Amino acid sequence: MKYILFYGCLILLLLSACNSKQKKATEEKPYEVFVTAAMKDVMWNGKLGPAIAFDTLQHKKGLYGLGPSSYLRGEIMILDGETYVSQVTSDSTMTVSISDKASAPFFVHSYISDWEEVKIPDTVQTLQQLEKFIDQVSQDNDRPFPFLVKGTVTSATIHIQNLPKGTTVSSPAEAHQGQTNYKLQNKEVTMLGFFSTEHQGIFTHHDSYLHIHLLTEAKTEMGHLDEAVFHSISLFLPKEDEK
Repeated sequence: MKYILFYGCLILLLLSACNSKQKKATEEKPYEVFVTAAMKDVMWNGKLGPAIAFDTLQHKKGLYGLGPSSYLRGEIMILDGETYVSQVTSDSTMTVSISDKASAPFFVHSYISDWEEVKIPDTVQTLQQLEKFIDQVSQDNDRPFPFLVKGTVTSATIHIQNLPKGTTVSSPAEAHQGQTNYKLQNKEVTMLGFFSTEHQGIFTHHDSYLHIHLLTEAKTEMGHLDEAVFHSISLFLPKEDEK
């Protein structure tokens, strides 16, 4: 009987130690990426309504996130708790407003308290080159993760979704009805992106590991980034504790 009690206590102690280590590892994780709904359900199944409303998020400081507006009538970008919403007004103009009342049919966000700069070589001048560079320098980072890019774009193309009211969607072609593209030249910008090799069709397109929104320094232009030629940019990754 004594041996049974002894080994029973030993097993409980080992289980307790294991749970404690798991809890500590979870608590020490420098950031977590929260994914709400999926791009593919919006594009293929027509789930256009709100899956997340931003006035329900409790903590604003350090909040970063992006996605389209509900019913695909705008784009959303949250920078350090400030929610920017862009909408089409014409083929060449848009509005960019700040509103916590926005919502999205799919969204990705995270809370980041500190960033660290990573030097970008001058040879990185396109989105494809940026994606490869981020993949290379983030091998030791927890994935997925958000990132910031700040600097100058020589040229860029951004888009804003502008689906006509009442439209039903059952394919990407139908979802992109009304999408309006805007050309930018020689702009100082801040770009927020999320990188993942495992979320294609969830918050990145099937042919990319990146989802990026761009905001101009004047905060008068914002949208989903499709193409860019970079002139001088800096990359910022979430600061992680030494392991």
